[in-house]
Amino acid sequence: MNLKQLEAFKAIMSTGSTIGAATRMGLSQSAVSRLLSQLEEALGFALFLRKKGRLMATPEAEELLAEVAGLVDGMQRIQRLADEMRVGRSRKSLIKVGVPTSMTQELLPRIVAEFLKGREDIVVELLTGSYDMIERAVLDRSADLGFVRLPTEIPDFEIEPVLETEGVCVMPADHPLTRHACIEVQHLRDVPLVMLGRQRALRAELNQVFRAANLTPQVRVEVHSVGAACSFVAEGLGVSIVNGLLASHFMHLPIVARPFRPALPYAFGLAFRADEPRSKVVTAFAEHLKHRLAAQNA
Repeated sequence: MNLKQLEAFKAIMSTGSTIGAATRMGLSQSAVSRLLSQLEEALGFALFLRKKGRLMATPEAEELLAEVAGLVDGMQRIQRLADEMRVGRSRKSLIKVGVPTSMTQELLPRIVAEFLKGREDIVVELLTGSYDMIERAVLDRSADLGFVRLPTEIPDFEIEPVLETEGVCVMPADHPLTRHACIEVQHLRDVPLVMLGRQRALRAELNQVFRAANLTPQVRVEVHSVGAACSFVAEGLGVSIVNGLLASHFMHLPIVARPFRPALPYAFGLAFRADEPRSKVVTAFAEHLKHRLAAQNA
C-alpha cells in the first residue's frame, strides 16, 4: 500500500463516494476507484460493500479509519514542514495563499507588496488555479488560506466572507453591442463567445441561462481564467461573461464591460481549515487581504 491509496480511502470515508473523493483529491473518479481497489487488494479484505451503486463502509473500514487519518495528517504536516524548511533556516515565516490565476496578474502583486513592506521576516507563496483546486489546497495543507467562491464545493472549512459582485459581459471596444447600457442574454444570439472552461461553476450557470432563453451559445474559444478571457476578447474573437471583480483589472485592454442580465451573483470569501488554529502572521495577512479586496470592490 502507499500514501495515495490511503488518502483516497480517507477521502471516500469523508465524502461518502468516489465522486466526492475525486473532487477533493483533484483526480478522476476512475483513478480514485483504482486506488481503492489496489488498497483493498493489498489489505486482503474489502473496505466497502457496493449496494445499488453506493459504497457502504465495512466494520473493518471504520476500525482502520482512525489510524489512516492520523498517518495521512502526519504526512501532510511533514510536507508542510519541508515547505517551510525550503524557505531556509533564517527564521522566516511562510504564508501559502491559494488564489485564482487571474488575481496574480494585476490585483495580488500590489496587495502582497503592501503587506510585505517592512516585514522582511515573511515569505508569501502563491498557489494558483481553479476554485476547486484552491479548496483542495487548503484542505490538504498546501495553502494556509484560499480565496474561494461561495458556497464552497467542499464543506469542511471555516469561511470568512469578503465581498459580492456580479457577472459582466466584456466585449471589444468597437463591438456593436457596446451601444447597449446592459447586455441581455437575448443580445447574444449568434454572437461568438469566449467561454470559461466546462468545469467552471460560472459555465454551468451560463448554460442554464442560455437554455432558459432557448439559445445555443456560439462558443468560439474556451479558456480557463478571467485574464485569458479578457485577452481573447481584446483580440476580437468574441464577447465573454466573467466575474466583474476580476474583469475590472483588465480594463487597460481595448475592451469594455457592461452589466449582464439575468444577473449572475458571485460571493467570495477566505477559506481556512476549521480544525487548526491560525498563526498570527496568517491572521494578519487575511485581514489585510480582506480590507484591500473590499476597498477594490467599493
